[in-house]
Amino acid sequence: MRLRVEFTTEPFDLDEAPAHALVAREVVEAADLDAVDVGPFGNTAEGGAEAVLTAVDTLLRRTLESGATRISLQVNVIGEAGQ
Repeated sequence: MRLRVEFTTEPFDLDEAPAHALVAREVVEAADLDAVDVGPFGNTAEGGAEAVLTAVDTLLRRTLESGATRISLQVNVIGEAGQ
């Protein structure tokens, strides 16, 4: 199964990326994912179910430890494995 995760971390800071946002970027870029798009107001990543779920677990734990007070995320099934 292939999944897409979309997420944001808060609080926002338009002047400088907060530590939790930098950690979120680090987590998804280091994960074994097929596609990653990191932006100022939202982030997406795609890959196999195990890779996405592992990345989400790490993302939640590390961004909360880094000062995030809210994490919004959505996970969608986008296809079967190998598609």
